[in-house]
Amino acid sequence: MGLASVRSRALVGMHAQPIEVEVHLANGLPCLTLVGLADTEVKEARERVRSAILNAGLEFPHSKRITVNLAPADLPKDSGRFDLPIALGILAASGQIDPAQLARYEFAGELSLSGALRPVRGALATALAMQLHREGTPLVLPQDSAREAALVPGTTVYGAAHLLEVVRALQPQATEGLPLAEAIAPAAAPAGPDLADVQGQASAKRALEIAAAGGHGVLLVGPPGSGKSMLAQRFAGLLPPLTALEALEAAAMASLAGPFDAGTWGQRQIAAPHHTASAVALVGGGSPPRPGAISRAHHGVLFLDEWIF
Repeated sequence: MGLASVRSRALVGMHAQPIEVEVHLANGLPCLTLVGLADTEVKEARERVRSAILNAGLEFPHSKRITVNLAPADLPKDSGRFDLPIALGILAASGQIDPAQLARYEFAGELSLSGALRPVRGALATALAMQLHREGTPLVLPQDSAREAALVPGTTVYGAAHLLEVVRALQPQATEGLPLAEAIAPAAAPAGPDLADVQGQASAKRALEIAAAGGHGVLLVGPPGSGKSMLAQRFAGLLPPLTALEALEAAAMASLAGPFDAGTWGQRQIAAPHHTASAVALVGGGSPPRPGAISRAHHGVLFLDEWIF
């Protein structure tokens, strides 16, 4: 009692770096301190975790000095994905969960004040990174995120809707574990614009076909209204279907940018940034870093309309 460790993951681009969430309870002035290069969103977990534990009917150690360390300390951490690991670490350090049960899983999830689990960004990217590194540790996520991560073959993903559901499943006397996540059923990729719709433009269509066959870029030059944009929007339809790995990589990139849409599964994406888009919008960046248009066009088409070189 007094010390517990929970495994989680931090997103660094397309990589999911392992994070050790260490929680220590000691005598002293009651407080909850977060260390380990945590962003503002992570530090705000102090209030979310406290309210979630109390509203779930569990005991929060108010009389203890609580120190939470996110190791390694030199790796930046962002988002609310560490809420669930921090809460479980506090409960394990205070003797309400068996630490040996925690060691069997990795956790990520944002907590509401009621204890409900909310989806996290990049769940599919996290599962894909674990699969590529051949790490078979089961992953516990909020239900919506778990269905997204379960698209990655060879991974074991469990979904939960509430903190109390996770705590009950981790008790040694528990008769039922967490439910295995069922992957979102990807819809058939909708047919995009077809080059056969274009009348005439034989030379331009032939150029697009050659470029698609060789994986080359195309520069279309001509007066307004000559059909440049119409032809470019149909370029993706000339490319071969995505392989299973390519579809996973494209979906992982989409999950990093925001909520994953299962309706786009297996479809080559067309990123068309406005001609006034900033460098960050094109190549990505920000705090925390998000993929730009170039990254969102991974295995797809980057369409730079009205671009001035």
